[in-house]
Formats: sequence, structure tokens, C-alpha cells
Amino acid sequence: MTRLPGLDLLRSIAIVWVMLFHSFLVGGLGPGFAWLSRFGWAGVDIFFVLSGFLIGSQLLRTMQRGEPLDLRAFYWRRAWRILPAFAVVLAVYVAFPVLREEPGLQAWWQFATFTLNLLIDYGRNQAFSHTWSLCVEEHFYLVFPLLAWWLTRRLSATRFGGLCVGLVLLGIALRTGVWLHDDATQPPRNWYIEDIYYPTWMRLDGLLMGVVLAALSVYRPALWTRLQARSTLLMFGGVAAGALAFTLFRDRTGLAANAVGWPLLSFGFGLLVLSATAPRGWLGRCAVPGADWLAAASYSLYLSHKLVMHAVHEWLLPLLPLQGLAVFPIYALAILLVGAALHHLVERPGLHLRDRLGERMRAPRREAAALGTQG
Repeated sequence: MTRLPGLDLLRSIAIVWVMLFHSFLVGGLGPGFAWLSRFGWAGVDIFFVLSGFLIGSQLLRTMQRGEPLDLRAFYWRRAWRILPAFAVVLAVYVAFPVLREEPGLQAWWQFATFTLNLLIDYGRNQAFSHTWSLCVEEHFYLVFPLLAWWLTRRLSATRFGGLCVGLVLLGIALRTGVWLHDDATQPPRNWYIEDIYYPTWMRLDGLLMGVVLAALSVYRPALWTRLQARSTLLMFGGVAAGALAFTLFRDRTGLAANAVGWPLLSFGFGLLVLSATAPRGWLGRCAVPGADWLAAASYSLYLSHKLVMHAVHEWLLPLLPLQGLAVFPIYALAILLVGAALHHLVERPGLHLRDRLGERMRAPRREAAALGTQG
């Protein structure tokens, strides 16, 4: 898929917003700027919609062309995209407890198997816990290709739409039921995080919204083009839907927010993503300087930013005569430097190695195919 400035902008907003939210680890931005960081957790939901759209488009377009689904190649590419930088940061967390933003860390194998979001004891082990969202993404990567292969052979457009509505309603019912049960029994743990906010089956709305957009772009191109022609209206609609969702999330752990807030928020972000794909739309042609780099490095920044915040807060700031908002340029610079190092020294070389190894693996198959043709 051609790189779109609008999607880069949304991804860069998402990563900056998440990092601002996590600034609570070092005292936050202060009461005057709480409005800026309070809902920063929603940046993860932007990532979910983008992932559903981009991965869904890639796989569905392959199948729509009648090409065989190469699961080995897909998982190979995803593994090299995710694992090198993740392994480096996980190794730092395991080997150097003093660098952790919180003392407690779940067992390393839960990170390695991407089961952290299902098994975490959040009350005691909060270090590196933001990788819960990476677990959700990995589960999506694992299951969706198989599900998409099955669905494209057995479902009509009407049935697909019904299935999506059913999944949204099932999510609402599941979150409502768990919330009502835990609120009544009050288990002695952080049940909101462990039972509602982190588990994969509770957080499918954003990924589902992205997949719906992907299906529209691949199988209903005429409708997709007509929608893109209304990109400005879609943008304002997305902002309005997001604002309505945030009114529910003023009580972030409340029943209304967790019952219907997630699908509403995902719908709003989905409209923004759709608007951003229109090349002539305001978002689609909004090429903000630096947004493309932030988007490209967002994964490395996401993995490492809590480590950097903690290090700056504990060891660097006590040496500097700075207070209040004056310290945040120091945090920002340090986060960018470490994130850039991880991105350019680990993440990108890993992708280059993936491509070289993949080419070596494909060469014998091409030669065998050529010999078979000649024979």
C-alpha cells in the first residue's frame, strides 16, 4: 500500500498521545495540561484501527486477486517486524531491574509468548505492562489470516456485515457482564485492568473497525471512492463520535464507557482513518514535517519510552535546575534519542535482514519453478 501522509499523521498523533498519557509516571504535565494527557490511552485504539485496516487490506487484496494465501510468508514478515526490537527491550527489563519504571515484572515467558495481557498480576507487576496492546496485535496477526481465508469463501457481504454487528454486540454484552459481576463481588485485585481493559476478547472493536474499512476498500471500491470524496465530513464525524465517546470515558472505569464507549470510540477513529486515506482530503494531504519519521519509529518509541522516562526522572533531572514544563523537552529529547537508536540500530536492520533472508529462501523456489516450466 502506498504510504499516505494522513495515516502517518494519525500514527504520530497516537504515539505522542500515548507517551503524554504515560507521563503520569514522572508526575504528569500538571493540572493545567491534564486535558492533553488524560485521554492519551486512546492512542492505542488509533493503532488498533490502523492495524486492522493495513493488515486487513494486505491480506484481503491478495485473496481478492485470487492469489494463494502464503501464511508462512505472512508470519515470517510479522515476526521480523515485531520480535527484534521487542527482544532487545525485554532483555533490558529482565536483566536490569534498576531501569524499570516499576519494580515488579511478570515472568519473561509471558512476554515471550504474548500472554501477558491474559495473565498479568497488575497490582504487583506493572513494569513493561504497556505491551498488553502488542499481545492483542499478535493475537490478531495469528488468527485473522486464517479467519479471513475462511470468511472470504463462505460469507456474502450481508452475512459479513451481520457478523461484524454480532461481534460488536457480543463485546458489549461480554464487557457489561464482566463489569457487573466484578463490581458486585469486588475481587481484591485491579479487576478493571485484568478483566476488561487488557484481555484480547474485550478489545476487538478497533481491530474490527479497521478490518471493515479494509473490506470496503477491497471489495466495494466504488463505495470506498464515494466515501473518500466526503473526507471532510468524515473527519468532522470522526471527531464528533470521538468526543461523544470521551464524554462517556470521563468515568473511565464506569459501566457506560466500557459497555458502549469502545465501539463508539473505534467508530470515530475509523472515520478519521477513512478520511485520512483520501489523497485530496484535508487529512490525506496534511504532510506535517517529522510525522512520517514518528510514524515509522512509533513501534520503537512505544517499546522504550517508559524506560527513558524513568531514567531521566531518577538520574538526570536531579542534576538539572529545571522544574515544571521546562523539564519536558529533556524527556522528549531523551525518548527520541533512545527510540531512534532502537529503530535505526535494531528495528530497521532486522527488516533488511528479513528481506535478504526471504530473497534467499525464494530463489530456489523460483529456480525450481523455472525448470519445471522448461521441462
